[in-house]
Amino acid sequence: MTRRERAEANFRAGYNCAQSVALAFDDLVPMDRALLARMASPLGGGMGRLREVCGAVSGMLLVLGALYGYDAPGEDAKKAALYAQVQALALAFEQRHGSIVCRELLGIEDRRQPPTPTPRTADFYEKRPCGRFIGDAAALLEAYIAEHPPA
Repeated sequence: MTRRERAEANFRAGYNCAQSVALAFDDLVPMDRALLARMASPLGGGMGRLREVCGAVSGMLLVLGALYGYDAPGEDAKKAALYAQVQALALAFEQRHGSIVCRELLGIEDRRQPPTPTPRTADFYEKRPCGRFIGDAAALLEAYIAEHPPA
């Protein structure tokens, strides 16, 4: 199963966008699956339904940090390299979808929405484009990892 397929299956199972992408890489991330799901949980809905950065993009970058990030102050070269990776992946996503901002991707005018998640119905999955965003974020990260194996 590809990372795209895993991420899309996670979404259909009820995980939010960020969790869906992050958990598609749980075998590579050096932490417990439940902890990874909890860490990604506030990032769905464009960060808690604030409709800011797309949760799929946030999940992709969460995994990027786990695999390529730095962990000490003063690691300026590692920080610059990581930020270059972030910008490249975000740009690739934006080129495919026109934005990395949740409300722009979904065509939502109101920046803040009630915190209650939208019920996951068959209609939700049919109409909401999030599955495509999730799949693309996972595929972008999978390709990046294949070209740049983590140390």
